[in-house]
Amino acid sequence: MKLYVGNLSYNTTQDTLHSEFAAHGQVEEVAIINDRETGRPRGFAFVTMSNDDEARAAIDVLNGREIDGRTITVNEARPKADRGGGRRW
Repeated sequence: MKLYVGNLSYNTTQDTLHSEFAAHGQVEEVAIINDRETGRPRGFAFVTMSNDDEARAAIDVLNGREIDGRTITVNEARPKADRGGGRRW
């Protein structure tokens, strides 16, 4: 299950998120999203966990928890909306 993690401190690392979520189950991937132009973190990430029950347990425990001085939001990621990208004529 892919989880959205929001309201992250710009100082939060992939290792920090991995260890927080790994306490609740197997983590497959942690992706902190960076701004394309500046390369700086945008304040959110996606964490993919291999087991849905473990992912739900992580949501229950970590949603509202403080990490690096910020209260994070954790919920199931929604599918990416089609923003009409692609070729422009």
